[in-house]
Amino acid sequence: MVGKFCWVELLTSDVEAAQAFYTDVLGWTVAASGLADRDYRIFSYGGHGAAGLMLLPEEAKAMGAPPHWMGYISSENVDADVEKVIAAGGKTYRPAETLPGIGRFAVLADPQGAAISLWQDLSGQDHPELPPMSLGRVGWHELYTGDVEQAFAFYSTMFGWTRGNAMDMGPMGVYQLFAIDGLDVGGIMRRPEQMPVPFWNYYFTVAALDEAVAKVEKGGGKVVNGPTEVPGGAWIVQAFDPQGVFFSLVAAKR
Repeated sequence: MVGKFCWVELLTSDVEAAQAFYTDVLGWTVAASGLADRDYRIFSYGGHGAAGLMLLPEEAKAMGAPPHWMGYISSENVDADVEKVIAAGGKTYRPAETLPGIGRFAVLADPQGAAISLWQDLSGQDHPELPPMSLGRVGWHELYTGDVEQAFAFYSTMFGWTRGNAMDMGPMGVYQLFAIDGLDVGGIMRRPEQMPVPFWNYYFTVAALDEAVAKVEKGGGKVVNGPTEVPGGAWIVQAFDPQGVFFSLVAAKR
């Protein structure tokens, strides 16, 4: 799984409210992680872990980070990869840290400034990969960046991602698909002016979009774009949760 997105977690300003919102919208269940030194919760769907949930740390707030979703990319050696990211022009937000018997991680910014984390599994357990677009999981990864070509060059060099189709979106520029192990899993596009910083956006897969949108709005969230049909026939929306966290939904049908 090296070089693949392997986890996503929500760092929020209100853990209880976020838990209630996402369990309703996405059909997740939730359980305590069992970590002794922090309140870290695990969202699951169909018996498989789907995402983490925790309070936004004070040190992240001090650096100006708002509540947000954070993605993790698997690494064979977090410390070596951190050095590569720094050498390429990125920076460290949180130095590498080990969770004994679980894994080692670091929080970074890519050279364009988008936050991303690295994860090195130390559990010794097998983690089966689920099929693409599995319900309750991230079905698409989207990077908003200052320079599409430079961003693709960075991630392809770091993780071996390959170039997919490039779609001309007119004034919005090129939407560059990227593939991992031959499968398109995301896209890179120029950051719109209304988005203050580069960042990764994650599309969570639901069975039917309209039903999920109704739950978003009932739960205090706000849809800001869509529903929109995308190439391949899927439907998407982009939204904010009640704590102001940007996220997206994708479904095979309305």
